[in-house]
Amino acid sequence: MRSTSATSPERSAAGFTMVSVLVIVVVLAALGAAIASVSTRQHLGSAAEVESARALQAARAGLEWAAFQVLRNPAPPAAAPACFSTASFNAAGLTNYTITVSCSRTAGNDGSTALGFYQLTANACNAPSSGACPNTGASPSNTYVERQLTWTVVR
Repeated sequence: MRSTSATSPERSAAGFTMVSVLVIVVVLAALGAAIASVSTRQHLGSAAEVESARALQAARAGLEWAAFQVLRNPAPPAAAPACFSTASFNAAGLTNYTITVSCSRTAGNDGSTALGFYQLTANACNAPSSGACPNTGASPSNTYVERQLTWTVVR
């Protein structure tokens, strides 16, 4: 007849297996949490890239509009129009973005030819402050995107 004691090999092996399973479960849970965190950051980074590209295109649209405003008048350069006042608007297809465009004019000459130099600046952002970009108010949200582009147009 065999006697069983509290420290038999079968009982100690069962305890070791339980600890091993517990360690494996904890390690797998930590690994899963790390993968979820990396995945979330990857998705946020991709979304930020898309929003950045949209802001860039909105700023470019603002510059195109401003260049059209300056260059559409067929008057000779000496009679070129003064700059428009600062304008803010939304571009079609970029409904979440506000574009603020400003202009400054400087007269110049190239020999006997009078020229007008127009410095056009477009700011595009997705969270304007008081209806205009850039957002100069309190600290913007994590999803705030802004782009500024500048062109010089000679007429």
